Amino acid sequence: MNILTFDLEDWFHILAHPQTRGPEQWKSFESRLEGNVERILNILDDHKIRATWFCLGWIAEKYPHVVKKIACHHEMGCHSDRHVLIYQQDSVRFREDTLAVKKRLEDLLGMPQLYYRAAGFSLTAHTSWAFSILAEQGFIADSSVFPAARNHGGFPAFRSQKPCRIMTGSGSLIEFPVTVKKNFPGTPAFAGGGYFRALPYSLIRKWTRQSDYLMAYFHPRDFDPLQPVLPSLPLSRRFMSYVGLKSAEGKFKKLLEDFTFMPLSKALEHANRDPVQDLYF
Repeated sequence: MNILTFDLEDWFHILAHPQTRGPEQWKSFESRLEGNVERILNILDDHKIRATWFCLGWIAEKYPHVVKKIACHHEMGCHSDRHVLIYQQDSVRFREDTLAVKKRLEDLLGMPQLYYRAAGFSLTAHTSWAFSILAEQGFIADSSVFPAARNHGGFPAFRSQKPCRIMTGSGSLIEFPVTVKKNFPGTPAFAGGGYFRALPYSLIRKWTRQSDYLMAYFHPRDFDPLQPVLPSLPLSRRFMSYVGLKSAEGKFKKLLEDFTFMPLSKALEHANRDPVQDLYF
């Protein structure tokens, strides 16, 4: 089961950085969203692949035509309204933020929004109350768990590396955690973002072949070597944000040629048909 997803955000949606922390800062940057999305849509069309796109509410507000174009052939999900990490919010603010993005996308597209991904995969052991709120709001699938330590928290104690059913007092939903390589330095999520750009394709292909479940995640900026560089980023963050941009598109095309991918709806069919582990929160 190889799942292909994208986080629909612009190049300047960099988390936990003062220069890019919110809409007041974002309006000072030139968008590169449309060209980057068009590039990805063409690649997916060439390979006849459908994907799931998790959209920021801010993007749906500012670029509704881009969102509608994607939704003509691909699935949409919610990626928070204003790209705020869950652990920077309390349950009240999280509920408001999630309702806002859900309503914005449903009004724009005229269809229920059933899938969610937190900004920065920031659903942690300390914010597991978010599962109940997502179920309460009618989401049936989530992909917010990074089952290892990382800059934005991570959930190393999460008890499943594969799709599982989250049971809460408000209902249940299927969790699709990010795929990480356990027992390898840094526990890389090799099928997404900076990890994908930094690692050699031969290693990505090897690990993908060894995985019977893969959650691949990308951003439009991952394939844009001409995007501006933010000099104010710390060196480690700058490395992960800009490493491998020139080679990423070629590696991505190889990945699509070497493996079969599906959107979240098809993965849900598998998860609902086959036994999965139940986790209680």
